[in-house]
Amino acid sequence: MTDTAFLSSILSPDRVSTTTADRDHHGRDWGTPPEEAAPPDVVVWPESTAEVSAVLAAATERDIPVTPFAAGTGIEGNAVPVRGGISLDLTRMDTVLEVRPEDAQIDVEPGVVGAAVDEAVAAHGLFFPPLPTSADMATVGGMIATNASGKRTVKYGEVGDWVREVEVVLADGSVLTAGTRAAKSSSGYNIRDLIVGSEGTLGVVTRATLALAGRPEQTRVGRVTFSTLADATDAAADIVGSGVDVSAVELVDALSARMVNAYIDADLPERPTLFLEFQADHGVDEEVDFCRAVLAAHDPTTVVLGEEAAGEDVWEPRRELADAVRAYYPDRRSLHAGDVAVPLGSFSTLLERIRALSERHDIPIPTFGHAGDGNVHFDVLVDPTDDDAVDTAERVYDDIVTTGIDLGGTASGEHGIGRGKRGFLRTEHGDTGVRAMEAIKDALDPTGTLNPGKIFP
Repeated sequence: MTDTAFLSSILSPDRVSTTTADRDHHGRDWGTPPEEAAPPDVVVWPESTAEVSAVLAAATERDIPVTPFAAGTGIEGNAVPVRGGISLDLTRMDTVLEVRPEDAQIDVEPGVVGAAVDEAVAAHGLFFPPLPTSADMATVGGMIATNASGKRTVKYGEVGDWVREVEVVLADGSVLTAGTRAAKSSSGYNIRDLIVGSEGTLGVVTRATLALAGRPEQTRVGRVTFSTLADATDAAADIVGSGVDVSAVELVDALSARMVNAYIDADLPERPTLFLEFQADHGVDEEVDFCRAVLAAHDPTTVVLGEEAAGEDVWEPRRELADAVRAYYPDRRSLHAGDVAVPLGSFSTLLERIRALSERHDIPIPTFGHAGDGNVHFDVLVDPTDDDAVDTAERVYDDIVTTGIDLGGTASGEHGIGRGKRGFLRTEHGDTGVRAMEAIKDALDPTGTLNPGKIFP
């Protein structure tokens, strides 16, 4: 066990813990099975930038690894302290510091939950558009760390597109401000965008300035079902390619629909389904009509859009899918959570590959995701006690991710690399690309203090 007595001179005793319960809680995230947990030696809860700085400086001096942790909603082990040391829990840094409606900006600490951002700015008619589905649990710091995104990426982009400025503590305890509150800058290297998506391996964000948007006056939602998955994916590509002003295009395949029906006793048609959302200040019904015209060319079996739809209730099956997949097969488990993104024109090709592999190997692979931006989530479900089946499932998973990369896509659309996708980093970026990333890591964290065992092969 690492000697962490020095922490008592930095933080009050109630914010330093070596209890089994606290260590076990911080040894896993949502996507980490119990047998792969890696508890830290100690958990600390800093409450200021100065305390984060002091912890990191002292840890680096003693060659003790530090892994940032927040809500633990990740699926790639991003926040799991695989080499022990200190789990730096930032959830007590949860203050909304300032709202500037005149700038359409908000300053927050990293432990602020995503939904709280919208609550803080709602009275000003503003909102934070790129929030992921897990916004009621995930923190701003975690979203920045993985460059998270959600159902509205097709219209609004990723979280990183809305980050203006960050305060970051480096491994040696030094503090820098990266970015600017201005809407644009061409001043020097863009360190802010290096921090976004770096999964706590380059620095720890202790404050963020986020841009906001005006809350749209009109919203319409709906669902469209199809006889085949190809019809659904082709329709999604056509909706976006035709220029329909759509804020979300989500896909659920037939198996996923069956799973969520069983989980929440829903009546979703067990066919490939697109969930759609339209947002605008005016003319939204004209966009809905435009979308109907585009859909007509793809033989939908049912179309329920606009005023006919039942508001947010339409989205409940999509929101519950992750838990529904876990619950459907008690004797099976997803070895890895799939998160591949490809150019929109290749989305149908990737899903056809997944379907073919599922049928060839007789493995259930529920498929769903953000069809509007080519991001597919999938789970290769297998009995974890059957070694031969696990080997086959691993090969199937690797085939899917590699196919996505070969199609010009990425191994991770929104959840990061963590420890789960490190093997694909060189496939996607090449030797030179990985060496460049390693050089950046070595420059900012030469001792390897921050979140070791993540991202790099």
